[in-house]
Amino acid sequence: MAGSMSGGSSTNTAGDQQKTQTFAFVAMTCLFFFWGFITVLNDILIPFLKDSFDLNYTQAMLVQFCFFGAYFIISPFAGKLIDKVGYQQGIVIGLLTTALGCFLFYPSADLNVYELFLFAFFVLASGITILQVAANPYVAALGPDKTAASRLNLAQAANSLGTTVGPLVGAALILGVVTADASAVQGPYIILGVLLVLVAIMFRYIKLPRITSVESDVANDDENIWDRRSLVLGALAIFLYVGGEVSIGSFLVNYFAESSIAGLSHAEAGEMVAYYWGAAMIGRLVGAVAMNYVAPTKYLSLNALIAILMIVVSMNSSGSIAMWSILAVGFFNSIMFPTIFTLAVKGLGSLTSKGSGLVCQAIVGGALIPLIQGMAADSMGIQLSFIVPMLCYIYIGWYALRGVPNSQ
Repeated sequence: MAGSMSGGSSTNTAGDQQKTQTFAFVAMTCLFFFWGFITVLNDILIPFLKDSFDLNYTQAMLVQFCFFGAYFIISPFAGKLIDKVGYQQGIVIGLLTTALGCFLFYPSADLNVYELFLFAFFVLASGITILQVAANPYVAALGPDKTAASRLNLAQAANSLGTTVGPLVGAALILGVVTADASAVQGPYIILGVLLVLVAIMFRYIKLPRITSVESDVANDDENIWDRRSLVLGALAIFLYVGGEVSIGSFLVNYFAESSIAGLSHAEAGEMVAYYWGAAMIGRLVGAVAMNYVAPTKYLSLNALIAILMIVVSMNSSGSIAMWSILAVGFFNSIMFPTIFTLAVKGLGSLTSKGSGLVCQAIVGGALIPLIQGMAADSMGIQLSFIVPMLCYIYIGWYALRGVPNSQ
C-alpha cells in the first residue's frame, strides 16, 4: 500500500513538473512573439525615415546599426544581470526597458530629430537584448538536451509569427499615411509600450520553474569561453546570419519599389515583407519536426546552400522571379538562429549564461552587415548589393559542415 502511494505521488510530481514546464514554455513563446513584432517594424521604419529625413541608404541603415549595436554593448551586462537576479526577473527588466524605448519615439517624433530616433532604437534594443540573453537558454533548458534545438525552433516560430504580423500592421499604420510625417510612429509605439508594461507586470507575478542546470551552477573562474571552439565559431555564425537576414529584410521595401523588380509603392512593398518573415515561420514549424529525424548540422547546411542559390537567382533576374526568390530566403533562414545557438552553447554547463551572452553579443552583425550592404547599394546598386548577405550564408554552410566538433 505504501509503495503504491509512493508511486502515485511520484507520478503526480512528474505530471505537475510537466504542466509547469508547459506553462513556462507557453509564456516564453509570448515573449518571442513580442520581440519579433517589434524588431521587424525596423524594416518598415527604414524606408519611412529615409523619406522623412531625405537619407541615402547608408544613413538609413544607421537604424539597424543603433538597434543591433545595442546587442554588442548590452549583452555582457545582460549576462551578469541574469546571473545576479535570475531569468524571470531579468525578463521583467528587459520588458520594461523595451517599453521605455517605445515611449521615447513620442518625443523623438515631436522634435523631429533623426538622432533621437536612433537613441530610441538603441534603448528599445537594449531591452530586447536582455530578453534574448534570458529567454533563449531558458527555453533550451525546459526539457531534454536532445530536443533543445527542436524546442527552441518551436518558440522561434512564435517569433516569426510576430515578424509576419509586424509588416502588415506597420505598412497600414505607418507606410500607409498620406505624407511622410514622423508623428505617424507615435501612436503605434505608445500602444506597444503600454502592452509591454502589462506583460512585465504579468511576468513579475507568474510562477516559472527554476532551471537548476543553468541557474544553480557557479561558473569556474579558471574556465574561458574563448577556449570553446564551437562556441566562438558559432558566435561568428550568428553574427553573419543575423547580419544577412536583417540586411535582406531592411532592403526589401526599396528593392520591390524598383521598376525592374516589382514597381510597388512603399505601402504595397511593406505588405510583401510579411511573406519574407511568414516563410521563416513556416520553415521553423517544419524544422521543429524535421530535426527530430535529421541531424541539425545537416539540416543547417542544406538551408544555407539553398539560401545562397535563391540570392544568386534574385541578383541575376528581374520582375516576379527576382522578387519571389529573395522572399524565399526567409524560409531557409528559419532554423538558422535557434540551431546555431543550441550548437554553440551545447555542453557549456556553468558557462551557459556567459556563452549565451557572447552569442547574443554577436547579434551586432545586424548592425554592421546592413551598413555594409547600404554602402554597396549606394555604389553599385541595390540588386548587386545582395552579394553581401550571400557571403554570410557561405560561412554558415561551412560552420554546419566543419565548424561543429563531433557533428552528427
